[in-house]
Amino acid sequence: MLTQLIPAADFLKLTLDNPDGLAPFQFTLDNGTSVQVWDSGVICFEPYGATNEDVVLSCGVHGNETAPIEICAAIVKDILNERLAPSVRLLVLFGNPPAINAGSREITENLNRLFSGHHSKGAGLINAERRRAKALEQYVSQFYQQSRVTNQATRNRSLYDLHTAIRGSRFEKFAVCPFLHGKPWRKAEFAFLAACDVHTVLLMQTPATTFSYYASNEHEAHSFTIELGKVKPFGQNDMARFGRADSSLRALIRNEPVKAGAFDAEKFNMYKVYRSIVKQTQDFKLHFANDIENFTSYPPGTLLATDGDIEYRVEQEGEALIFPNAKVAIGQRAMLMVVPASVADNLA
Repeated sequence: MLTQLIPAADFLKLTLDNPDGLAPFQFTLDNGTSVQVWDSGVICFEPYGATNEDVVLSCGVHGNETAPIEICAAIVKDILNERLAPSVRLLVLFGNPPAINAGSREITENLNRLFSGHHSKGAGLINAERRRAKALEQYVSQFYQQSRVTNQATRNRSLYDLHTAIRGSRFEKFAVCPFLHGKPWRKAEFAFLAACDVHTVLLMQTPATTFSYYASNEHEAHSFTIELGKVKPFGQNDMARFGRADSSLRALIRNEPVKAGAFDAEKFNMYKVYRSIVKQTQDFKLHFANDIENFTSYPPGTLLATDGDIEYRVEQEGEALIFPNAKVAIGQRAMLMVVPASVADNLA
């Protein structure tokens, strides 16, 4: 019966064969797990007698970031084949199926700049990415609110949005922690990141339009954008490099302890955003090589970018650049400048 619903239990193939939508359907695995397909790239697992953990894994928000897509596709396939038995409620999202099919970061707009209602601002719902951002918000809300366990106050919510970066990085894997509006960072979450082989964290200082900020701000989920390496085409990823992330995510799904010790701030590289450089005109230009890695720093006074008559230079010692991209749309962030930070005074 399963192979009739999802051929060869390959949900990624079903998604990519139907990028513009799927009619919802559901069934139950032999182990009692309820499987609900809500749309193309949207699949929910609810085990019988699940714990109080509600976990969202998302990938493919940028269609060319293939390693996270392969990680999530393998997890879904193993659950459907009952090689991996979830103990938590789990929602897996393949963010942008048309872009995945095209092997491109986006079709029209950067999907990860359209959350927290920004899909309906400005030009409105005029393209597939804006419609998809609105739908993904609705699916996350539906998931967190729909549970066999009715006492929502006792539930622990999390969302891990998995990515790979356009360029290399001094620290191959790093996480972006959304702005928490004064709430403390959690040692347990940092310990989980360490178990995933992520020891560098960027602490955002303002609200954002990203998926992880949406989940954190709207649903009080423990949420991160996790960068696992550099963008590569399907079939060219060295999946061994993601072994610890994959095993830790699977342990989380089984509700088993991950292989992480107590949080040790000395083992983390912590940064916070110092300033955001926004593209103002089509004349925006970066003044360093295209292969410069994320977290590269330069001496104070170094010219980083120009935007017409505006010059952007390094302002302080230790300031480093991250996510530089001169090709973004006018009005979008073209680069972040970050500085070392400490979390010692705001940990729970």
